[in-house]
Amino acid sequence: MSVTRTTDPDLIGFDPARLARIDEHFGRYVDDGRLPGWQIVVTRRGEIAHSSTYGMRDVEAGAPVGADTLWRIYSMTKPITSVAAMMLWESGRFELTDEISRWLPEFADMRVYSKGSVLKPYTVPATEPIRAWHLLTHTAGLTYGFMQTSVVDGLYRAAGYDLLPPPGVDLAGACAVFGEFPLLFQPGTAWGYSVATDVLGRLVEVVSGQSLDAFFTDRIFGPLGMTDTHWWVQESDAERLAALYVPDPATGRAVRHERFGAAVRQQPVLLSGGAGLVSTAADYHRFTQLLLRGGELDGVRLLGPRTVRFMTRNHLPGGRDLAALSVGGFAESNFEGVGFGLGFAVLEDPVRSLLPSSAGEYHWGGVASTAFLVDPAEELTALLFTQLMPSSTWPLRAQLRQLIYSALID
Repeated sequence: MSVTRTTDPDLIGFDPARLARIDEHFGRYVDDGRLPGWQIVVTRRGEIAHSSTYGMRDVEAGAPVGADTLWRIYSMTKPITSVAAMMLWESGRFELTDEISRWLPEFADMRVYSKGSVLKPYTVPATEPIRAWHLLTHTAGLTYGFMQTSVVDGLYRAAGYDLLPPPGVDLAGACAVFGEFPLLFQPGTAWGYSVATDVLGRLVEVVSGQSLDAFFTDRIFGPLGMTDTHWWVQESDAERLAALYVPDPATGRAVRHERFGAAVRQQPVLLSGGAGLVSTAADYHRFTQLLLRGGELDGVRLLGPRTVRFMTRNHLPGGRDLAALSVGGFAESNFEGVGFGLGFAVLEDPVRSLLPSSAGEYHWGGVASTAFLVDPAEELTALLFTQLMPSSTWPLRAQLRQLIYSALID
């Protein structure tokens, strides 16, 4: 096990012995085979209080997790795409209330699923157009094929859109198909985890006139020095890539899932703004510090502080929480007391959520059990990286919060 820090934890309000519980606890997941390995980073007031690695990035190769390990971050791509969109919003390129069909005509005249089957769905006209804020908040009525809880996600799967898209389809082509499907609910009336952030990525492309990878490189990764965050892993970096695992149904031990994991070794046709990136702890740490500092890091400002505060407030209709509005079967954590902003889940009521974080903390994660959180009240960030699908296998995110917040003593 390797542990590093940039300051004495005592100086920023942490008990070092209690921080050590993080490694003891998550070490057991590796020792009994439930996880291959992991990397955890905890910061406060801009200082790294605890950074540790344990286990293997590739069990079969005997390769340990290193500080520069490359991780598939999947849906932790979504906040980056949301930041990209809001950078354009700050420049006056669109309004949150704008109908997206202004730029993406395939989403004009949408219809909403009413009844029937995958073979014969019945629909009604949408009473509200999909607007930009619907994409940012997952209230557009879109869905994911892998949900497997509704007729609408069955239509996605029937067209080849499951955990991976059909071969050879680019982002524009995928959005053209999404526009043909009925919506799961009337826009703005519920919350449904979905391809909305992929569509948002396409909106970034059309509004900016750049491909999503070019925009990210020129406007976000380059300025922030996120040199290890890419859409695919080239051969020169392949030895740093962590292997992907799934739990054995009988034993719970992590077993390699090479068929799905190998996809990231090839340049993608579809640039998924919702799930496409590979990154390192060091790079994503810079992204979370940018957010914590109100949109600025090391003299580079991507967003204004008021924009970041606006993005990380609850934007769900009526100020309700995810427990009240979530449809489609997505529930990897307790949704009580948790709202959703413009690209982030936002903790509103720690007591109702049974999470020991502060009100106003925001977070998200990826399907391979990665996660991050930013707590402005405590000036705290945390990162968890591992590669086990699905992320609902073990309660890693809730346990990480327990361990971090119980180590705060000031």
